[in-house]
Amino acid sequence: MKPIAIFRFSPTEGAGHFATFLDSVGIPWQLVALDKRESVPLDLSPWSGFGFMGGPMSANDELPWTQPVLTLIREAVRANQPCIGHCLGGQLMARALGGAVTVNPVKEIGWHRVEVEQNPIATEWLGAVRGFHAFQWHGDTFSTLPPGATRILSGPHCANQAYVLGPHLGMQCHVEMTEAMIDNWCEDGAVEIETALGEGQIATVMTPANIRNEVERALPGLRSMAERLYRRWITGLIA
Repeated sequence: MKPIAIFRFSPTEGAGHFATFLDSVGIPWQLVALDKRESVPLDLSPWSGFGFMGGPMSANDELPWTQPVLTLIREAVRANQPCIGHCLGGQLMARALGGAVTVNPVKEIGWHRVEVEQNPIATEWLGAVRGFHAFQWHGDTFSTLPPGATRILSGPHCANQAYVLGPHLGMQCHVEMTEAMIDNWCEDGAVEIETALGEGQIATVMTPANIRNEVERALPGLRSMAERLYRRWITGLIA
């Protein structure tokens, strides 16, 4: 099988458990480190699919890679080559495909429950699961879905948590987390958390200590849900 191109936008927001899963099922992948100024590939033919990870920037920022990435997403969707987006990646997919990315009413940071929508596509991707605790770290969100997309996950503080459009999956929540990533983010984002808590966002923003305290309980369940989603997503890959 051709490799999956995985796009990294920030040094600490890499492929995480997505790469671990791909390795476990024998699917090759190659990192495209946009944070190191690597180029967005122009040719789709060497790749079986495309993965887009998270990042601290907005999907509406016009950075050197923004328009090439948006173009790549549109071309991949036209070619029916599966795309998967995590947080910023899901927002970029939404923007590329006609959805709107805006500031969410509140920040979500830490462990928050998401609910599985009651529709046939959500059932196809997640089976009988009704909800789970996902990891969140975002201020923006895709406030509208791309035309033709179906929401499969929702949340009380941010309605659109994941959508499916054919073989493509865009997520607001982070299912790719590892314990090391969580530690790094808690350290790097301590000021952001302190500021948000100081603004009164105590219902949606957890302290670093509380985030870490939940890892042992919540991470295995998150990993299980990630693998369920990833396993469904790879069925659409182009050999």
